[in-house]
Amino acid sequence: MKKIAAIGAGSWGTTLAVLLAKKGYPVTLWVREPELAVEMIETRENKTFLPGFPLPPNLEITNDIEQAVAGAELVLSSVPSHGIRGVFKGLSANIDEGAIIVSASKGIEQESHLLCSEILREVLPSSLKDRVVILSGPSFAKEVSQELPAAVSAASKDKLLALEVQEVFSTPYFRVYTNGDPVGVELGGALKNVMALAAGASDGLGLGANARAALITRGLVEITRLGVSMGAEPATFYGLAGMGDLVLTCTGTLSRNHTVGFKVGQGQTPEQVVSEMQMVAEGVKTSLAASELAAKLGVEMPITEQVRKVFYDGKPPKDAVMELMVRELKEES
Repeated sequence: MKKIAAIGAGSWGTTLAVLLAKKGYPVTLWVREPELAVEMIETRENKTFLPGFPLPPNLEITNDIEQAVAGAELVLSSVPSHGIRGVFKGLSANIDEGAIIVSASKGIEQESHLLCSEILREVLPSSLKDRVVILSGPSFAKEVSQELPAAVSAASKDKLLALEVQEVFSTPYFRVYTNGDPVGVELGGALKNVMALAAGASDGLGLGANARAALITRGLVEITRLGVSMGAEPATFYGLAGMGDLVLTCTGTLSRNHTVGFKVGQGQTPEQVVSEMQMVAEGVKTSLAASELAAKLGVEMPITEQVRKVFYDGKPPKDAVMELMVRELKEES
């Protein structure tokens, strides 16, 4: 059985580490916070990010990241997008050159506008640059931990790598499809969080189901538009990592980004909402990075731009909605 290192003990990282350990793999989960690592070792539970779910006996917990990756044949990254560079830059020399790197993070780095896998490729040694596989799709951590059915995509240009990751992660309740469009799969996973902020704000304003449906639909158009400009396949955005994840995150009650948008729509300030959150809502940082990336590529993304203005320029959500509604009339296609 492959030794697996899971880097990042948030709700999603812990969920995937538990899933793999339940399959019988020897898994070491790296926990950034020393006090949380000690608590998880003592209680066999991640009470901070995934309360109520016991950790399997074969899941090792450590605060020593070099120990975690030593000898690992597969390294799973669930670190928030803004932390990937710092974590893996100093770690790259410790990862075996034949390891598979699975990126389960969703976001765009603000300074560089790089996707999570692109950050990894920048900091990893040359032997690992082509061994990164994206794992993304509609999957709330709590529901996967409850072993409720879910389906995601494992994406890589290297089909053999994607097939290997598919085999490792698949269970009777967690179905993994392979996909040959890593850019599209990863971009869909990042940008759906921005649209979930918009949908949440719309719901918080009490604008109704019609408005939410319009935001989801036009949001998918924006995501596809940017993706195609970056070389992604249009069909990818009508699959699990595109439409599937978008619908889930814009409508599900477990969505962090929808929750943040909802509270802002109800009148709380973005700063207040974000400061009160224990977990990361990736859409906030991604809205700024995505709007800058779209401007650089000459891609029109009006919803993304309005989300950025609400969260970074202090624009009232109601004004952002009005500006979207009174834009120049156009043909849908």
